[in-house]
Amino acid sequence: MARIYGLETEYGLAHTPGEDHKRIGPEEIARYLFRPVVEWGRSSNVFLPNGSRLYLDVGSHPEYATAECDSLGDLLAQDRAGEALMIDLLEKAQASIAADGLSGRIHMVKNNTDAAGNSYGSHENFLIRRGLDFNRLTTVLLPFLVTRQLLVGAGAIIPRTSSLSPDDTADRGDLTFGLSARSDVMWEGLSSATTRSRPIINARDEPHADAEKYRRLHVIVGDSSMSTATSALKLGSAVLMLDLIEQGARIPDHGLRHPVRDIRVVARDLTGRTRLERTDGSTTTPLGLLADYRDRAAHLVETGDHSLGEDGLAGYVIDLWTRMLEALGSQDFSAVDTEIDWVMKRALIDRAMTRGGIGLGDPQIQRLDIAYHDITPATGLFPKLEAAGLAKSLVTAQAQTAAKDEPPMSTRAAVRGAFIRAAHDARRDYTVDWVHLRLNDESGRAVALKDPFSPTHPQAEALIAGL
Repeated sequence: MARIYGLETEYGLAHTPGEDHKRIGPEEIARYLFRPVVEWGRSSNVFLPNGSRLYLDVGSHPEYATAECDSLGDLLAQDRAGEALMIDLLEKAQASIAADGLSGRIHMVKNNTDAAGNSYGSHENFLIRRGLDFNRLTTVLLPFLVTRQLLVGAGAIIPRTSSLSPDDTADRGDLTFGLSARSDVMWEGLSSATTRSRPIINARDEPHADAEKYRRLHVIVGDSSMSTATSALKLGSAVLMLDLIEQGARIPDHGLRHPVRDIRVVARDLTGRTRLERTDGSTTTPLGLLADYRDRAAHLVETGDHSLGEDGLAGYVIDLWTRMLEALGSQDFSAVDTEIDWVMKRALIDRAMTRGGIGLGDPQIQRLDIAYHDITPATGLFPKLEAAGLAKSLVTAQAQTAAKDEPPMSTRAAVRGAFIRAAHDARRDYTVDWVHLRLNDESGRAVALKDPFSPTHPQAEALIAGL
């Protein structure tokens, strides 16, 4: 079976002042950062020859949306290509700032919260069939998404107690190490909103494909992952869950009675043994749910009836899922300590606190938390972990470099990428979105790519040939 999926990642910007102590705000950093983008595409919202979208989102957050992928390997490479493209822009912006006589260093972080408590997202998109019962899908999927953070959270220093209201401004200074900071900014299970009443699943119906056949599932609860292994488990487990649901697997459709409360509780329990109440009055645990999901997903992988592609990563997803469950059960994480973000981050923080005799609230620990997500070449911590063999990478340098320039060749991204490259090389004015290709001339020639699975399109190829 086949499925289309992709990632949207927002990045945070910051500036460390130099000797002149002048601090540059995110808006000014963003202007420097997007100068080359505007010069290339005459906009701060562009589609690139590798099929992806690069733009400046609300709040001065650079955002990279991968091209459509139909294999997990392609998606991991596309995500890493996004990081590499951001680093290229970051280095050019740093040089421009220095040329303008401004000191200090600008930073880009792949996390989900800033020092002021603002949250920005890492959104997952999955194509689903229009005929699927959306209510049942979300009912079955919500318990998985509430508990998935136990496997793939980024790790965060969060208040020991959480708020259940966005209006609660009470001081919650007692800190703990939790699975995810993102969990504390979720206010609904399902909603079409994205900001104030931010839901776990966004219900807005924007298929970016033939609306009679498809719908897009937009999941906005996940953390941005530094580890490609964590990304593989995060996306891979979600795809397998969707495969199970679409195939009619008899997964209990009793939802969680209190998903917003539960997602906060789970974030603060690193053992996965908290009792969660279902809508039928029964109770379960995160470990119990995730083990049941794993068993069902493992059967799909054994039979090959899944949509993760044929690059061998499906077996790896089940293996890492299994090892993570075993680690949680024993609380011995040595078998996953180079693969799972929250496990790696907690180990770094624990060592720093022991070495310095300090607590979670110490500024040194807060800096370490941010440094883990810093992709700035001179200061980022995670690339150093990978270089030292302390963090596993599933994407080779060659695959990352290729994905910066080339789209996945098995989806419509191949057509979009070819059109963008040809139109740009021919210096033709054009407009592109996820579905449409258009020449902005007197002909007004346009093509709609309604089938995201098709890497060929005769009308589009004719349009390209005429450039």
